[in-house]
Amino acid sequence: MTELWNEYGIWIAFNGFVLIMLALDLGVFHRTAHVIKVKEAMGWSFFWISLALIFNVIIYFWLGEIKAWEFLTGYVIEKSLSVDNIFVIVMIFSFFHVPPMHQHRVLFWGILGALVMRAIFIAAGVTLIEKFHWMIYIFGAFLIITGIKMAFQDEKPINPEQNILIRLFRKFFPVSPEFDGGKFFTKIAGKTMATPMFIVLLVVEATDLLFAVDSIPAVLAVTSDPFIVYTSNVFAILGLRSLYFAVAEVITMFVYLKYGLSAVLTFVGIKMVIADIYKIPIEVSLLVIISLLGISVMLSILSRKKSGDIHPG
Repeated sequence: MTELWNEYGIWIAFNGFVLIMLALDLGVFHRTAHVIKVKEAMGWSFFWISLALIFNVIIYFWLGEIKAWEFLTGYVIEKSLSVDNIFVIVMIFSFFHVPPMHQHRVLFWGILGALVMRAIFIAAGVTLIEKFHWMIYIFGAFLIITGIKMAFQDEKPINPEQNILIRLFRKFFPVSPEFDGGKFFTKIAGKTMATPMFIVLLVVEATDLLFAVDSIPAVLAVTSDPFIVYTSNVFAILGLRSLYFAVAEVITMFVYLKYGLSAVLTFVGIKMVIADIYKIPIEVSLLVIISLLGISVMLSILSRKKSGDIHPG
């Protein structure tokens, strides 16, 4: 019984904690729909980041220094890649004209679905690497290609209505022409219909599925420990909503950020490919990732200042 608890109990305890936090988030702190201002969002971002760092300390004393470094590196990777996700969410909300006061609700349920999908992806990824070690080369090559592609790919306006998932859904289920507050479903003339809010949720979920294809292999390049991969993902995802509201209005200012993210993906891909020849120390990996992101942000700020878009003070 003790061994079973040691193996599964921590998973149960951690997921129980996550469910409690989500319940408090939607049922207590955001029970009333309202427009989330930058100050409130920054406070929540600080809260989620602090929780992640506290958990990192727990990992240090419980599982040791190496696991703590792995968690922190995985968290930084996931957090940075989630910024790219925010770009897309901004466009989705803009395309569907989602009322600001209901955006948190969409993100909440979208993130809940993302947690389930990430768990499945992580389990599949870890199993593949354990059973077929050569898969690390496939994952690594995929990340390198994705990173290079991200650097040279032009930004294109998205049209969620062309999403195959949305088109299939519309064929089998009626969709109301207008929002009904924050409801996902409504009744019109006695007929149950999905609202545009539910369509937005489907698009957000589909988008996260695509991002998970990049982000999970990136963390697997750091560690194959499923608990570390999962928890670093969860903490990054939990903080995504507050990060969105904190930076959504200024995210387009960071024009060089995509190159920093591109370099991060390429670096972790190379790290994965050469793992059997040379294992890059986790501390070095973290330093390289933070440096790449920091340089891209600084270049973006300097670029805006030079063009006159940003004025000191």
